[in-house]
Amino acid sequence: MSSPSLPPALPPALESLKTGIERIILDPAYHDFLAVVKGARNGAVYGAKVRFPHALVMVFLFRSGTFRQKLSLVLRATRTHARNLARFAFIYKLTCFLLKRYGATPGKEGPYDTFLAGLVGGYLVFGQRSKKSGKISSVNQQIVIYVFARVVLALARLAVKPASEGGSGLPLVSRENVSSAITHYAWPVFASTSWAAVMYLFRHYPDELQPSLRSSMTYIYQQSDHWDSLRNFVWHNK
Repeated sequence: MSSPSLPPALPPALESLKTGIERIILDPAYHDFLAVVKGARNGAVYGAKVRFPHALVMVFLFRSGTFRQKLSLVLRATRTHARNLARFAFIYKLTCFLLKRYGATPGKEGPYDTFLAGLVGGYLVFGQRSKKSGKISSVNQQIVIYVFARVVLALARLAVKPASEGGSGLPLVSRENVSSAITHYAWPVFASTSWAAVMYLFRHYPDELQPSLRSSMTYIYQQSDHWDSLRNFVWHNK
């Protein structure tokens, strides 16, 4: 049985350069700042991984245009998502780094550092309108709405969680019997009212819904009312 082959050795000059770079990035003195750089790198990679397959499916299934136009839309959405997550991660981690180093207690993280850093990053990256169109990017809208929904769910859990268990311990709702009842029934109420509201808005105020949501709902609920043959009843939509 043959042993696994080793990777080819680098030329001496490149090996020396690699050793020098690794010495720098592994030096604890540079760790906090380099964490800012890697945060931007990870934001870009994650944004590309999440957006590309989603945009690929949505654009090629539901958007009209040539193959080249569709591919351009996919790449543009992927670039925007990756770039903005990278920018936010960089600004957020850099602000945390500066507050920790030059804040009221140098060397220690303050209780509100993460909130302030998120506020700055959110405003600079996701709170701005396009300089060309004056509109808010649809990609940014989707990211912010995604975050907002999860923030609301987390705050709702904290509201009914007793202080003894690490929650906020709000009066009345954090009592054990009340908290368990709310936890049990809250999701069915939330799910049903959410769908009731979105269907009402789609029926009477569709232009106010986010474009990608409106497009998906049009495909499912409006275009399903029309066909003129077996072909566009089963195999094709139109």
